[in-house]
Amino acid sequence: MSASHAQDWAVEAHGLVKVFGDNRAVDGVDLSVRTGTVYGVLGPNGAGKTTTIRMLATLLKPDGGEATVFGHDVRREPQVVRQLIGVTGQYASVDETLSATENLVLFSRLNGLSRADSKRKSAELLEEFGLAEAAKRPLKNFSGGMRRRLDLAASLISQPPLIFLDEPTTGLDPRTRSQMWDTIRRLVATGSTVLLTTQYLDEADQLADRIAVIDRGIVVAEGTADDLKHSVGSASLLLKLVDAGNLERARFAILDVLGVEAVLSPEAGRITAPMSDPDTITDLLIRLREDGIAVAELAVQQPTLDEVFLALTGHTATEEEETDAPLDASGAPATKELEDAR
Repeated sequence: MSASHAQDWAVEAHGLVKVFGDNRAVDGVDLSVRTGTVYGVLGPNGAGKTTTIRMLATLLKPDGGEATVFGHDVRREPQVVRQLIGVTGQYASVDETLSATENLVLFSRLNGLSRADSKRKSAELLEEFGLAEAAKRPLKNFSGGMRRRLDLAASLISQPPLIFLDEPTTGLDPRTRSQMWDTIRRLVATGSTVLLTTQYLDEADQLADRIAVIDRGIVVAEGTADDLKHSVGSASLLLKLVDAGNLERARFAILDVLGVEAVLSPEAGRITAPMSDPDTITDLLIRLREDGIAVAELAVQQPTLDEVFLALTGHTATEEEETDAPLDASGAPATKELEDAR
């Protein structure tokens, strides 16, 4: 593999497989993550997202397939790969007996920073993640959202070229979640690549340059958010009329000009119709004006990622399923392989 090719792709995975007993948690996953982007892996709990991340991060050995990180094979060069990545999992990796500052200073020292630089970096991260006022508080007194923010802060001490974020906003309130999104955008703007797993469709829509939809261990679709939305059908044209009494006449005009049946909402004075060609909107508006039908509002609504996921998998993205890898009573991974990898 050429150096230029390795620089173009942060992650390349082909046919990844992971089996736990009778459960094929990952069943032939292919991923290609371009350097300098946010790549979203979207799916419900138990879909195989976390297991895929663990294999790419060298925490689990694949039972099949192959994967590289910046051209380095995750099986043959795990130590090199680990120097290129940062991982924030679903379960906090911070020490409950220490304060926020002490945790970050500890991680900073483990990353090779001097004592002075460790204190400076810790203070910067606590400020960025809104934890400065709680810097000296023991972690056992932190809320779930505060723990998530501290865990992400710890993974960013040495801002690696590739950052794995495994459901980073789970359990966060809307304001903190929005702050986390801004942080992720900043990471990419300053040179990192982010591979983000999530079960929040709006999160993938907001952040990801490309999205892989994974379900039951298989990638069922891949592309940009717009690509995925277009794959499940046309957009919808929404019209609100000044006079709801003209709805039936507007329906006939839509049938004549667009060749489609519209759905009427008499109470709201609205009419909705499928639309495949945006250029026809002008023709319809001209027809409505000629017929003396005044339009109060007009909007074009694309299919949502919720509709995409439902169409692709037959269920919603938040539907609960079994976790894709075994966990112990504390919520941490319980497989022997993971213990060996630590």
